[in-house]
Amino acid sequence: MPHRRGFLKAVAGASGIVAASCSLLHAAGQAAQAGDRGRRKVTLGGRRVRTVDVHAHCAVPEALALMRLPAGSSARWDNPQLMIESDGSSGRLRIMDEQGIDVEALSINPFWYAAERDLARQIVELQNEKLAALCAAHPDRFVAFATVALQHPDLAAQQLEDGTKRGLRGAAIGGNINGEELSSPRFDPFWAKAEKLGAPIFIHPQGIPELQKHFQGNGYLSNVIGNPLETTIALSHLIFDGTLDRFPALKICAAHGGGYLPSYSARSDHGCATSPSDCTSAQLKKHPSEYLRQLYFDSLVFTPEALRHLAAECGVSQIVMGTDWPFPWTTTAVDHILNTPGFSAEERRAMLGGTASKLLGINANQS
Repeated sequence: MPHRRGFLKAVAGASGIVAASCSLLHAAGQAAQAGDRGRRKVTLGGRRVRTVDVHAHCAVPEALALMRLPAGSSARWDNPQLMIESDGSSGRLRIMDEQGIDVEALSINPFWYAAERDLARQIVELQNEKLAALCAAHPDRFVAFATVALQHPDLAAQQLEDGTKRGLRGAAIGGNINGEELSSPRFDPFWAKAEKLGAPIFIHPQGIPELQKHFQGNGYLSNVIGNPLETTIALSHLIFDGTLDRFPALKICAAHGGGYLPSYSARSDHGCATSPSDCTSAQLKKHPSEYLRQLYFDSLVFTPEALRHLAAECGVSQIVMGTDWPFPWTTTAVDHILNTPGFSAEERRAMLGGTASKLLGINANQS
């Protein structure tokens, strides 16, 4: 195992990774001492709106060290803005204050799905401990999704339950598990536990290795096309393979506006009628597009028309705000919702934080 100090120095220098522990806690503490100076407080109709970002990343370097991942070995850790500076003046809370974000729901992109059971247990335990400590220290600004080792479904189910007992809010998972679809019956113990606990599950894509050769060249296509495509595939399997029928009370939130599925869901409704031989499994209980109304989607779709269309297809009640911070896709998630025409004040209030507060169990006293 790499020497911890050397590993953290290499990671900080090469890829800007920081734990949801010492540095982040220190930065949060420093910013908290500064009070509300410079904090943007969002209002609608003269009423304060508590804003909640459901899509915000962090990392625990000690957990990366357990996997012996060299600094810069994976694109998901290459962004230097993952660094949370310890002086507090330019830390995460300052950025949240500038953007008008009251509460962040932190998640860690899975990198441990290849780990054998004991190592996966160690990684998840460490990460969930750090996440819970941060949230307990600053309950008015942070909640977090638990991490789980979904390659071991029974273990993941227990980790989900243990995480919720620590105050973590559901779990964040990848769009596939080592190439295996989330709809595989092998993962039913995890879905059953999530449904029983009423725990929200945040799905974030991890990449589609078999398509990487097609994403080469200009345009950052592995992310620009690949990430929404992975989410589209994952959600489609959850629908067509019957997972959402077997576990109808699941609370699933998809990153990046649910990928391409909400934009072309009507084609899903016509697929089985067009080619019945490709739909030989048990009949779904409703049209495929109707399942969008029981899923949640973040608002990271960039334009007013895209947000309006997402709401038209999925329902305003299913949209929650997401930034993908600290990856610099947007710094104006709040204004995106405030400035998109056609929504009522109450609908904007719901998207900005009301729906996420209910989904994540954020009480009225937070922020």
